[in-house]
Amino acid sequence: MDKIVLAYSGGVDTSVAIKLLKEKYEVVTVTVDVGQKEDLKDVAKKAEKMGVLKHYSIDARDEFVQNYVFQAIKANALYEGKYPVSTAISRPLIASKLVEVAKKEGAEMVTHGCSGKGNDQVRFDTTIKALAPKLKIIAPIRDWRWTRDKTIAYAKKYGIPIPVKKKPYSIDQNLWGRSVECGPIEYPDQEPPEDAFEWTTAPEKAPSKSQYVTIEFESGVPISLNGKSMDGVKLITTLNDLAGKHGVGRIDHIEDRLIGIKSREVYEAPAAICILEAHKDLEKIVLTRHQIMYKRSADEEWTFLAYSGLWVDPLREDLEAFINSTQEKVTGEVKLKLFKGNAIVVGRSSPFSLYDLNLARYDIRSTFDQASSVGFIDIWSLPSRVARQLHLKKKKRKAPKQ
Repeated sequence: MDKIVLAYSGGVDTSVAIKLLKEKYEVVTVTVDVGQKEDLKDVAKKAEKMGVLKHYSIDARDEFVQNYVFQAIKANALYEGKYPVSTAISRPLIASKLVEVAKKEGAEMVTHGCSGKGNDQVRFDTTIKALAPKLKIIAPIRDWRWTRDKTIAYAKKYGIPIPVKKKPYSIDQNLWGRSVECGPIEYPDQEPPEDAFEWTTAPEKAPSKSQYVTIEFESGVPISLNGKSMDGVKLITTLNDLAGKHGVGRIDHIEDRLIGIKSREVYEAPAAICILEAHKDLEKIVLTRHQIMYKRSADEEWTFLAYSGLWVDPLREDLEAFINSTQEKVTGEVKLKLFKGNAIVVGRSSPFSLYDLNLARYDIRSTFDQASSVGFIDIWSLPSRVARQLHLKKKKRKAPKQ
């Protein structure tokens, strides 16, 4: 029998996929740890009980942070201004591990549990096709048009162990964020039920006393929290817990999916919201106006590529060459105040700061020559004044005679 390598999460879709695929293939499963807070030993045992040929558990948390999350931070990645692309940036990493295992096992096919309605199918398939064009891709749930109801019914019929769900949600999570879909979330006019959240305290129930946190950055990436040096995984995990207790990181978002569907998405991303807010603020003090304005467009394009499954596109690397260049001086500390669902920047400092107190101050010690502003205003406003005068003259000519 031919081998096929399955990206296995342990959920209902991929568990059913094992049963369906075993009828024709020898199934090798791969679970990639990107910080989803699951017991990978239990996932491995579940796969083995279902009779897979071999199972791989890959700890890719550090690689995820170093090569994907940190680049998202440098690009201030918030899709449509709201979503910190947490699930999106994990998919090309998982797809690359799937390809690695397929090559190691000599398999000619890979498979995943994506449906035909979401973005993940695009992210997986595009990355796989780019990295290994000869690999055949099978997606049972999508290809056979299975609904969630049909999938669950099939699992029950054949005694396939599926997670016992007390909540009607579809959840995906990793170090950078948690996404919640389905059930009550599908009704955009209704507030998300409180039981949809796990990482964050309801703002009204958060502590009544604020808490300050200081994030230190070096060349655009966080390196310490409250004066303690930490690796990326530890820092993000710690900040998720700390900020989540203050209700920071809840996102309710109407999202334009890549395939054209508008979807209501709920996210929890305490660390991402804090770090991105701090990073953007630090950029303001070390980059020039022109760098900041131009970088916004580069950031937006990078974020769209990451979201839309085009991680492998050469443009991403081209954009990163520019973005990484701007980050050389994004070094310093940012102080945040966490209170009732808010993460507010209250202080920032950098050895590369362009803020000059002597120019900015308003007292007698200011070194700014106010008289120079008169000439500047005259030249700055000249094109607008000339155009306005011409407009008024034309308007006067067209005015009807009384």
